[in-house]
Amino acid sequence: MTIESDDIAPALVQQHSAGERVGNDWNRGDTAVMNGDASHDQAEEADSKQDGNADADPAEDANEQEVIVIQDTGFTVKIQAPGTEPFDLQVSPQEMVQEIHQVLMDREDTCHRTCFSLQLDGNVLDNFAELKSIEGLQEGSLLKVVEEPYTVREARIHVRHIRDLLKSLDPSDAYNGVDCNSLSFLSVFTDGDLGDTGKRKKKGNELEQIDCTPPEHILPGSKERPLVPLQPQNKDWKPMQCLKVLTMSGWNPPPGNRKMHGDLMYLYIVTVEDRHVSITASTRGFYLNQVQRHPFERIATPFQVYSWTAPQIDHAMDCVRAEDAYTSRLGYEEHIPGQTRDWNEELQTTRELSRKNLPERLLRERAIFKVHSDFAAAAMRGAMAVIDGNVMAINPGEETRMQMFIWNNIFFSLGFDVRDHYRELGGDAAAHAAPTNDLNGVRAYSAVDVEGLYTLGTVVVDYRGYRVTAQSIIPGILEREQEQSVIYGSIDFGKTVVSHPKYLELLEKTSRPLKVQRHAVLNEKDTAVELCSSVECKGIIGNDGRHYILDLLRTFPPDLNYLPVEGEELAPESQKLGFPRQHRHRLACLRQELIEAFVEHRLLLVNWMHFNILCNIFTDPKSREVVLNACKAVGSISNTSFDIRFNPDIFSPGVRFSDDSTEDIQKQKQLLKDAAAFLVSCQVPSFVKDCLDHSSLPMDGATMTEGLHQRGINMRYLGTVLEFVDNMPAKAQLEHIYRIGIGELITRCAKHIFKTYLQGVELSALSAAVSHFLNCLLSSFLDAVAHLPADELVSRRKNRKRRNRVPGGGDNTAWASLTPSELWKNITSEAQSYYHFNLQCESVDQAVEKYGLQKITLLREISIKTGIQILIKEYNFDSRHKPAFTEEDILNIFPVVKHVNPKASDAFHFFQSGQAKVQQGFLKEGCELISEALNLFNNVYGAMHVEICACLRLLARLNYIMGDHPEALSNQQKAVLMSERVLGIEHPNTIQEYMHLALYCFANGQLSTALKLLYRARYLMLVVCGEDHPEMALLDSNIGLVLHGVMEYDLSLRFLENALAINSKYHGPRSLKVALSHHLVARVYESKAEFRSALQHEKEGYTIYKNQVGEAHEKTKESSEYLKYLTQQAVALQRTMNEIYKNGSNASIMPLKFTAPSMASVLEQLNIINGIIFIPLR
Repeated sequence: MTIESDDIAPALVQQHSAGERVGNDWNRGDTAVMNGDASHDQAEEADSKQDGNADADPAEDANEQEVIVIQDTGFTVKIQAPGTEPFDLQVSPQEMVQEIHQVLMDREDTCHRTCFSLQLDGNVLDNFAELKSIEGLQEGSLLKVVEEPYTVREARIHVRHIRDLLKSLDPSDAYNGVDCNSLSFLSVFTDGDLGDTGKRKKKGNELEQIDCTPPEHILPGSKERPLVPLQPQNKDWKPMQCLKVLTMSGWNPPPGNRKMHGDLMYLYIVTVEDRHVSITASTRGFYLNQVQRHPFERIATPFQVYSWTAPQIDHAMDCVRAEDAYTSRLGYEEHIPGQTRDWNEELQTTRELSRKNLPERLLRERAIFKVHSDFAAAAMRGAMAVIDGNVMAINPGEETRMQMFIWNNIFFSLGFDVRDHYRELGGDAAAHAAPTNDLNGVRAYSAVDVEGLYTLGTVVVDYRGYRVTAQSIIPGILEREQEQSVIYGSIDFGKTVVSHPKYLELLEKTSRPLKVQRHAVLNEKDTAVELCSSVECKGIIGNDGRHYILDLLRTFPPDLNYLPVEGEELAPESQKLGFPRQHRHRLACLRQELIEAFVEHRLLLVNWMHFNILCNIFTDPKSREVVLNACKAVGSISNTSFDIRFNPDIFSPGVRFSDDSTEDIQKQKQLLKDAAAFLVSCQVPSFVKDCLDHSSLPMDGATMTEGLHQRGINMRYLGTVLEFVDNMPAKAQLEHIYRIGIGELITRCAKHIFKTYLQGVELSALSAAVSHFLNCLLSSFLDAVAHLPADELVSRRKNRKRRNRVPGGGDNTAWASLTPSELWKNITSEAQSYYHFNLQCESVDQAVEKYGLQKITLLREISIKTGIQILIKEYNFDSRHKPAFTEEDILNIFPVVKHVNPKASDAFHFFQSGQAKVQQGFLKEGCELISEALNLFNNVYGAMHVEICACLRLLARLNYIMGDHPEALSNQQKAVLMSERVLGIEHPNTIQEYMHLALYCFANGQLSTALKLLYRARYLMLVVCGEDHPEMALLDSNIGLVLHGVMEYDLSLRFLENALAINSKYHGPRSLKVALSHHLVARVYESKAEFRSALQHEKEGYTIYKNQVGEAHEKTKESSEYLKYLTQQAVALQRTMNEIYKNGSNASIMPLKFTAPSMASVLEQLNIINGIIFIPLR
């Protein structure tokens, strides 16, 4: 596309944020919800703390009414922009005028306008006004887009917008992890938007057009695991380049006489044809047009997602990027221009918003979410700047590891033990663990959401081997000593303790949901001080009068399995497994999920006791005593009701209790021992049982971690879980779990070593050091030698002078002496000391051989855990003559960020209600509730969020079951795009979304697309976890069925027989899944007229049905009928063959019926294997 100078506008736009809408067609019905089928960790903390209890019917009904009222009040307005036809836009009264601006800037026909006002009957609308407050605005009103004169600020915003439009097809921002861009490859496999292609396809002749042969590496049994197909390129895709250069001219700023003619700034442009153009940005403007893409491919995600692979991309000139790198972007953000944001004020003000009714709660949750995602992005940028050495310390005289920083109103500290603060708790190891414990505390208190109690914005960033904690700043805290500020809690781990009635009142409200017991500790004067939290929890009243709590690292009680205490014996269940074990620090806490599971478990015991009590209540006058004993037995703090709470200060060094509380302390100690025993004796076995019955199906390290966390099992128990699996009688059926667990353990140990390894590396040697580490970890080449950058060799003396620049710095070249055998020795000793697991391997090749691991999977896991980004190409890991990686292969190192995920509680409640309705068979009502949930999620999160993705998936499934296949396809396409963007292109969830989409494509007659999607899913699964996984059986059954449908019988058999083998291994040879696999294989053999093989497989299936469900069951009868049919066909074929042998060419042959399977019968089998059952609508 050629751009003439007259066509180009001077000036540019803000990035649209995640919280804003995407455009007319993608607005209302396109949001989504919480993952119903137990997949993503977003569901973790929500239920007990929100109003999502299943039995809260009255509230639920009221809520439903409220939402319906809100939705009914949505209305449509007409928009008239210059030079375009008027179009309709659906809006909601709660929206601001600014959001319509955003929609217009995202629409294809109006995207070139940035400087305009909206007018109703000649009156200019205020950008920040809510639509409901505008007089005369109603259904059908006409809003006119009126161009306004540019100012310098508007002109600069417009230049940004043009750059964004030009870059909307360029993936470099996604590779570089910038501005919340991330990758998506769905369109490569669907050739654009599925809705359109579905209408264009001619179904009749599609069979002739399909090439069904998959690439060799996707076929069952292939050992090849290429990396390049992870990021496929569309054959027809060429980068759309309109301009070579768009930059500010050296003639800026305009001189006074030109300013008075309206000149704002000058731009310099070089077009593709090498035309050099100078452009004046004046108060009038020109424009560029935009290229079409699916909105979900270019909208920003709420939090940055990084890709661990990227191609080599050319570095082009970009004035906006250059400007962003060296300025703080002041004046372009949505807040008051020219001021840095007061993060603390924004975070706390949004929490103070009213929440009396649904519209208010939606507004509040939306504001909280928006500020939070902005804060997380700013904290991440700041943490990287701190570690890269670009921020001045506030205490520059101190040793580097003790330095603290303030940047953009955020306070940064490093994860080292400053001033021996954590000496008794484990030094640097404790200082490294404390920030994540603190973050878990912030997460818990934020979820309880007590009015009047405030926590700090907290983000934990791991980058280049350092852990940085970023916190918002309490007003006034920097002007006074900590001793003067703290009016509740202790600053020295309990030696001196103070309390405050207001804090006790506020924390009392959190004690029941968080299961924290109110208790008294002794201060330095031996006086009892009342607390309702751990002693480390500090209360500070800021200059703004708000009550803040911080240092929440001991919100949850200690884990006694990893806290040996002299004179204390653990429960026999723990002792039997070798607990207590020594840990690196004394901050090991139980997870919140464990506490809740433990309390629920005790509640079941109490209910059983109460049942016995009720039976005796009329006969036994001592019934009150019985209740008392029951409450005592389960450790309740009340004698008349069930109420378990924990004292977080038990076993804290330095904390003392008064003598008169001895009995209560003993009770508390016993409760902690019981909870520790419950973890190893109940939760670990129940996790393994879930894996055995396939209700939990981890596919990689992250999904396994998530599964363990949902059960309340910390990752330090990984070795215990693996030993438990290893000793199971059904060990063979858990092979995938054992393999994923071993891979996770190895990469976690490697991550621990990598952290300290990187701390001694100078910036100039970073890529050399990372590639050397990866060679030692994964390459079969045993003499991996590091290449030091040239200047490192010139003078060691120079290095000695520079050494202190790196926080915690050591010898800057020590990293180069690492060898593969030393690294693997360190990994096995780390596995023993941290996870108490005996790894039996001395090299990567031994690990691969012994545990069945894949090097590409280990590479993916270590890269994701440490933030490494590598060049996408084929690596020869197994060469014994040269290393696999060179320093050119390391493209980037990204931060790994942990933060709080604010929840959309009302939306989640609707989603749960919708799920419940669906499970009861009320599909229509369920569908309506889930659509409402989608709207509410959209309202809070914007268009991109992992919960929206789950909502879309469920909605698509419901559309499909209710027979609306095109709608199912449309919703599932959005779910796949969103999963790729917010979770990652090869995340296990994304793989499953691809499988669902393939099914809906097949149902819509798009067979070749369905196959492409299934092949993509299979490739991703091979990279993520290899072929030997129960989920692969389902995927191969899908592929085999589709191939059967398109009459590719031999290919179909390869996949179906592989599925049969995997099902037999993981479900046992007598399972109904195996019977179904036999039946599918038999059908293909029937189509090939190989009746003997077909009969053999169907007989196997029939035997399983007969033994498992009995002869009267319809499945057994179906199988029996099919056997009869096959026998008849076999006899007919044999007769024909005999006739041919006997009479030669004169034989009179009865024609045999060989029918290709009908699409309907293939679809029916696809529905069965994917667990889709059509039930009558109620």
